[in-house]
Amino acid sequence: MPNGKHSQGPPTPLSSQADGVTGDLVRLMPRDLVFVMRFMGESQHRLQRHFQDFIRAELAAGGVTAQTHPMIHLFIERHAILLRDFVFSGVSLARQFPVDEIERLTGDTTSMIRVDIWDQLKSHIETAEKQFQSQAHTLPNLLSAFEPPAWPTAGEEK
Repeated sequence: MPNGKHSQGPPTPLSSQADGVTGDLVRLMPRDLVFVMRFMGESQHRLQRHFQDFIRAELAAGGVTAQTHPMIHLFIERHAILLRDFVFSGVSLARQFPVDEIERLTGDTTSMIRVDIWDQLKSHIETAEKQFQSQAHTLPNLLSAFEPPAWPTAGEEK
């Protein structure tokens, strides 16, 4: 892996890069940002419990019970979570609200929602960049898996 310097000169400081991409994302908000509803708390637990009961009953109908398969509760738990997340993701994706509609509904005439989103975007981008940089020393080993295989040259044994 190169030393991190680009051939065009030194890299742009992180804060400038984050400002640029943050600004781009904020400009694209009217077209690309949607608010999605999300079920939380007891609703998640209730639907998960429903799917646990459903899966348990379906398995029992096929002869699979806790008596025949003592660890089946792990399978049931995992699959109930997957089904719960599938349902809530589908419902959430079906109900999206553009930023201008949220601003109108909340009476946000000063665009404070956009300012808050700008701040959060910039902070999270910088955090992600710092996290990546803190792990950069592990990249050569990880990236070795993406190198071409070493093929034997003429005269070498296979």
